[in-house]
Amino acid sequence: MNELNNLFRQRIGFPEHITITFDQLTKVLERTALSLPFENLRVIAGERENVTRDYLLNKIVVNKEGGLCYELNAILYLFLLENGFDVRLTRGIVFNHGAGTYFTLGKTHVVILLNHEGITYLVDTGFGGNLALSPLPLTGEIIISSNGGFSVKPASDGPGDYTFELKLHHKDTEWRIGYTFDSKATFTDLDECNDAQSIVIEHPESTFNKHPLVTKLTERGNVTLTDRTFTQWVEGKVTKEEIDAVRFKELLRLHFGM
Repeated sequence: MNELNNLFRQRIGFPEHITITFDQLTKVLERTALSLPFENLRVIAGERENVTRDYLLNKIVVNKEGGLCYELNAILYLFLLENGFDVRLTRGIVFNHGAGTYFTLGKTHVVILLNHEGITYLVDTGFGGNLALSPLPLTGEIIISSNGGFSVKPASDGPGDYTFELKLHHKDTEWRIGYTFDSKATFTDLDECNDAQSIVIEHPESTFNKHPLVTKLTERGNVTLTDRTFTQWVEGKVTKEEIDAVRFKELLRLHFGM
């Protein structure tokens, strides 16, 4: 096995000697979600590099940082590819629940499509705390995980041909749309991720270029850190702490290893 494969397994705590089958992908996604923070700290710091294999390896695996969707799903894509899976990338548009419509930034959300035995599945480890933790067939079937209920349905309208829908445990009382994506507009060249990165960094309506955000699932819920608050969900119970810059750094190291 090559360097990325070995080091990624070490990063997420998955044994190096085990051959990963389709049935084990849920375990891989669970370990990835517990290990890799969804975070925008380089964006806030004004740092920018092209999304390449070496960049992803150094940032996420060697330096033990996290990333946004175009980084987290890109490195997972490379990992799955090297483990023999039939995967491609595509881009989607996130739903803006405040406005009741899709964000106007364009296709900022990068996800993975995986083909297995004639069925296409959505695989996503880059949507903050809204992770299915399992491959989702593009059939509308509801998949239940420790994080909630999830499905991918053909879109009746909108800019994509499928929608990702979710109902998180302890948080959502109704099903809601996460994003739409185009299953036909797939790509394998990571240069496409740089276009998504450019929008996230430059667009005035981007939610990720204004304040730091770090979040990660835990065994019992999730943790979310901003420049002002630290929020913990533990088995459905939420606590929130107002913080300052010193406390931010302490919590970043303590809960995210950064």
